[in-house]
Amino acid sequence: MPVPRESFHRHLHELQDELLVMGSMVEKALERAMEALKNRDLELARQVIADDAKINQKRFDIEEKCVELIVTQQPMASDLRIIIAVLNIIIDLERIADHAEGNAKIAVMIGNEPPLKPLIDLPRMSQKTGEMLRRSLDAFINRDAEAARRICDEDDEVDNLYDQVFRELLTFMAEDPKTITRATRLIWVAHNLERSADRVTNICERVIYVVTGKMEEIGVSKY
Repeated sequence: MPVPRESFHRHLHELQDELLVMGSMVEKALERAMEALKNRDLELARQVIADDAKINQKRFDIEEKCVELIVTQQPMASDLRIIIAVLNIIIDLERIADHAEGNAKIAVMIGNEPPLKPLIDLPRMSQKTGEMLRRSLDAFINRDAEAARRICDEDDEVDNLYDQVFRELLTFMAEDPKTITRATRLIWVAHNLERSADRVTNICERVIYVVTGKMEEIGVSKY
């Protein structure tokens, strides 16, 4: 029989493993939503929408485990910070998944209508956001505050891509009002991706909180 402290740390490691599983599910949702949009794959888009319920359930399961650990183990300050961080991170992960689901719904709305333009910057935004998400969770597991700060700085790349997409689509709308509906939908996609990257910066702030014990607002969106 493990002593109570050993048991607690085993449960804490399991909790972090579950967090990584949820993060992987969310990253996959981001990737597949963009793939569905780019390839006009309506079946894949609908699968992303359906799978969002699994991500929501994973969030609830992790939340229950966090509460159980707090109630039954009475963790010390440093361990309590980890649990509190997990509770906050799963909220941001769920919101990122919601944005991915939103983009999948837009893919369904667009259906098979003629493409307005080749999708280049939107996939770049999606890829960058997914990469930042994966690295932010690695930083959390490794308690790497400096890595978290660097990831926050990279949010500017996503913001710049958003600006580029927004300006380009406004040009389409100004030159041909018939494109307004299609361009607006792509702006929604870009906005969802920009907001997802902002959620990643929230996760990075929680990494810094776990390491330092202080909350810092690192990633401030300009939108």
